[in-house]
Amino acid sequence: MTLIRIATVCLSLAFASSALAGATGNVARGKAKATACAACHGADGNKTLDATYPRLAGQYPDYLSKALHEYKNGKRKNAIMAGQAQALSDQDIADLSAYFGSLDSHIHDLSGHAR
Repeated sequence: MTLIRIATVCLSLAFASSALAGATGNVARGKAKATACAACHGADGNKTLDATYPRLAGQYPDYLSKALHEYKNGKRKNAIMAGQAQALSDQDIADLSAYFGSLDSHIHDLSGHAR
């Protein structure tokens, strides 16, 4: 009987965590919302206004979502991004994260380069 209870609790936790995962992003809506991002991160998420600004294209959507939520709640400190993130809903963040995550990144490693 105890094994059944443990299995029930595990299944309940699994379903609860998937429900808490957040909104599902829509790439097309994210693209439409990304016009403000292009000013600093480039229209394709690869060309930045300043070398210190991150490239967004090809990043993991979960990472992008976490970063935007942290700018919004103040856990990450950046005056520009905090101001931008304040206006975003959870759905906006999910859409933007899906969009930038779907793009090809120009970031590469040194694989195949001779020393």
